[in-house]
Amino acid sequence: MIERYTRPEMGALWTEQRRLDLWLEVELAICEAWGELGKIPADVLERIRRSAKINAVRVKEIEARTRHDLIAFLAALEENLGPDARFIHIGCTSSDIVDTAGSLLLTRAGTIILQGMDGLLATIKKLARRYQGCLCMGRTHGVHAEPTSFGLKLAGFYSEFSRHRARFVEALENVRYGKISGAVGTYATLDPQVEKLALTRLGLKVDPVSTQILQRDRQAHFCAALALFGGGVERICLELRHLQRTEVLEAEEGFAENQKGSSAMPHKKNPISAENLCGLSRILRGNALAAMEDTALWHERDISHSSVERVILPDSTILADYMASRLTDLLEGLRVFPENMTRNLHASYGLFVSQRALLALVEKADMPRQEAHELVQNCAMQSWKEKRPFRDILMSREEITRHLDRGALDALFDLNYYLRHEERIFRRVFED
Repeated sequence: MIERYTRPEMGALWTEQRRLDLWLEVELAICEAWGELGKIPADVLERIRRSAKINAVRVKEIEARTRHDLIAFLAALEENLGPDARFIHIGCTSSDIVDTAGSLLLTRAGTIILQGMDGLLATIKKLARRYQGCLCMGRTHGVHAEPTSFGLKLAGFYSEFSRHRARFVEALENVRYGKISGAVGTYATLDPQVEKLALTRLGLKVDPVSTQILQRDRQAHFCAALALFGGGVERICLELRHLQRTEVLEAEEGFAENQKGSSAMPHKKNPISAENLCGLSRILRGNALAAMEDTALWHERDISHSSVERVILPDSTILADYMASRLTDLLEGLRVFPENMTRNLHASYGLFVSQRALLALVEKADMPRQEAHELVQNCAMQSWKEKRPFRDILMSREEITRHLDRGALDALFDLNYYLRHEERIFRRVFED
């Protein structure tokens, strides 16, 4: 992933040196397990602990000759360990090291992502509570529908991101598995107890049936959970992009003192963070598809998944970390304009009351629903055409006023009606 979207802590996980360090961590855990079982003498194990170091530059030099990265790693390690190197990699195949270290990487990357999700959720919750009761127009198909509140919009996003977090926790647990079962996974050259001891030391669980690799449905689940998280990011950012449109302007991204919006038009303030995040979410979805393509491999293994994972796993985790952070920053700096929400609410002449008028005629006038619907729709279309308040149109129709007097009609336009269950919804979201 390019530096622009890489935060330091996450980026440090995906360096070549860190990858080799994790391979070494796995090899040493296996040595410790063999030591517990009496296969490696205690004094040898102590020398291995002291001398086991790995250098990415040296491994790359050897790999240019061997054209096999794990063998190059072992050769470089042998240069440091000398004769004691014969106790390294006992009974193992390359995937025992690579896949187990990969699970460690994803587990540690996932922990960082979860911290970002938690920070994002806290910010959304704070904003939802701040704007509880702040009436705005709810839109369907981009068109005025009925009033809602800006707090309820945000409570909905909080509920969604809580689900994204729960799915990701499940996916993270699903990659918290390693395998040290040898070629084709039969333990022919290993003791299953070595696997259990080593993986316990590493904080991983034993894959029940691993073949020569960990099956890739685990990584696909992980990437799919990130893709769904990205979809949630895009959904909230699309909302904010719409709300920042000049003719709407109910909210806008913060704009720094010396920030510029356009090289040509000095007046521009654009929703650049929201647009950026919408774009990056597409990469997470594309990477999830690539991860799913990786699940079907030949027999006990092939290597077609490896090249894909070298790209999608660092990229997806780096981007998810960045996206959680940038969206949190966007929301922390969000400017909200309740006065514009009120203005926009009344821009459609009070037509949002049409459903209440329909129901009042059905309930109080005992009018057939379709007859009431046609009558109210006719009034609504007249309001649109003449740009007159919907209330005035209703009051001018005798077939309505003989059933609903002025007081009854005025009551239909009470905006507090649309907030009467808001607190109950908030309790469901934030307390249940």
